[in-house]
Amino acid sequence: MTGNRALAGVGFGLAAYGIWGFFPLYFHQLKQVAPMDILANRALWACLFVGLLLACTQQWGKVRQILGRPRQLAMLALAALLVGSNWLVFLWAVANQRVVESSLGYFLTPLINVLLGMVVLKERLDGREWLAVALAVAGLGNEIVSLGGLPWVSLLLALTFGTYGLVRKQVPVDALSGLWLETLVMLPVCFAYAAWQASAGHTVFVLDDLSTVSWMVGAGILTALPLIAFAAATQRLNLATVGMLMYINPTMQFLTAVYVFDEALDSGKLLTFGLIWLGLLVFSWNAWRKFR
Repeated sequence: MTGNRALAGVGFGLAAYGIWGFFPLYFHQLKQVAPMDILANRALWACLFVGLLLACTQQWGKVRQILGRPRQLAMLALAALLVGSNWLVFLWAVANQRVVESSLGYFLTPLINVLLGMVVLKERLDGREWLAVALAVAGLGNEIVSLGGLPWVSLLLALTFGTYGLVRKQVPVDALSGLWLETLVMLPVCFAYAAWQASAGHTVFVLDDLSTVSWMVGAGILTALPLIAFAAATQRLNLATVGMLMYINPTMQFLTAVYVFDEALDSGKLLTFGLIWLGLLVFSWNAWRKFR
């Protein structure tokens, strides 16, 4: 029974990270649509889809409990701001053929989590964790020299997603209720943006183009499905195994960028990735060692 449970957990984890890794290919189909338009539609359709799931599973009671806790609502509003910003930067990266940089951001996220844990939660790092962080810093330093400026796409993705994880960790809310409330918080901003665009003659929530509508609705559904699978994986697996599976997403993004989108990968960027991959290897080995 335990083996079957772990196998199911790995399956759910592969599904979650596989879907996230597939995102560049999916959103590339909407390259003719402005990133903010996609974000607005993604938030709307995700909110409706998750609301339907909550109704089908009779979990609205959990949402009502959260609505009566102002501190949790405020934390979820902050989480919505962070994850919405993350989505927008990622969509911009896909639209502008910067998926290599987005994959770098998600490779950096575990090490950003380590630093946030040290600064915010006062966690202490051991020697190997410091070495992993130092290698990542060296990789970033090389990227700054190569670009002649900050790799802002990678940094914004890593910082927003890392901080989002930190905020959500401090709010004891299940994945479905949390996602529904986060997308609900985004909607006033999305509707305000849509009204502003409508005044300029541009329609954000397109209803007359069946193909575009289908991709938009699918984006909302694909926002929810990996989170559900991820929650199921974390219930069945230890965190060390979940952490190892996490690298599937940026690896898929990286391979898609180089071999499907033909994005450039010069020697400077290879050195950047090499240093960060080495840092992740040290970090992952140390995490597994601690777990054992």
